Amino acid sequence: MVKELHPQYAFFQGKIISISDAKVDIRTNALQYGTAIFEGIRSYWNEKDKCNYVFRMQDHYKRLLKNSNIMMIDIKYSIEQLCDTTIALLEKESYSEDAYIRPFAYNSGTKIGPKMIGVEQDLFIYSIPLGEYLDLNKPVSACVSSWGRLPDNCIPPRAKISGSYVNSALQKSEALLNGYDEAIVLAANGQHVSEGSAMNLFMVKNGSLITPPVYDDILEGITRDTVIVTAKNELGLETVERPIDRTELYTADELFFCGTGAQVSSIGSVDKRKIGTGAIGVITKKIQALYFKVVKNEIKNYRSWCTRVA
Repeated sequence: MVKELHPQYAFFQGKIISISDAKVDIRTNALQYGTAIFEGIRSYWNEKDKCNYVFRMQDHYKRLLKNSNIMMIDIKYSIEQLCDTTIALLEKESYSEDAYIRPFAYNSGTKIGPKMIGVEQDLFIYSIPLGEYLDLNKPVSACVSSWGRLPDNCIPPRAKISGSYVNSALQKSEALLNGYDEAIVLAANGQHVSEGSAMNLFMVKNGSLITPPVYDDILEGITRDTVIVTAKNELGLETVERPIDRTELYTADELFFCGTGAQVSSIGSVDKRKIGTGAIGVITKKIQALYFKVVKNEIKNYRSWCTRVA
């Protein structure tokens, strides 16, 4: 029997339907003007338990509802309803592999004009199988992008606004065209490091973790928070949140990206300058191994973060 390809279903206009029937009008406001907000959530296959666990689903939906206020999008579902719908969707897909879930709240009206009031709104959710966004078995090469991060008073990076990801696409594409795997982006003031094209960044220096603060135009990442909490609790590593200068990257002992897509990805070089030994650092390797135990529900203290898919 040939296994059907995923995804097969989506939550669209209030119900779970075949994904082939989940279509938006080409005139849709969100398509024309980027007036939408989204989340990226992962589920992880646990081979021993023979099931998937959705990681920090409630926290992702809390962030979605909180940040939807920035875009004046009224999500008419509670966190509990969104979680229940997501689990129902994943149960129908019956994944036996890691997957990625994309909730998307958007202006669904079809009238011309870039505005956020007096416009119909809706929400859809779909999922796709997803393995590694970046190669986790080797350090990635990065460059400092010539494209700066959008400032909070322009399009706030703390909210995952669909239109703002043109900024990320420019940065990522520039990096790839120049032979790098990923971009590191400077904050809008051009003085400090912000994050990667679509992931947060950590620096290891003298045994300490350092990461840019929320006011340096970063996404307030849930994986970022996971690293901060688990590194302290399990490895005794405190994280310092402070501005990072560009040249500090070149003198770091270790660097790594983190995010729902990137997970924990070591950075081996920046602007052709080797970071540490150029290999995956000792601390990065420990954090990476710890992260995958946590997301697969293998550590008791973090089981409240993992929601089982039947």
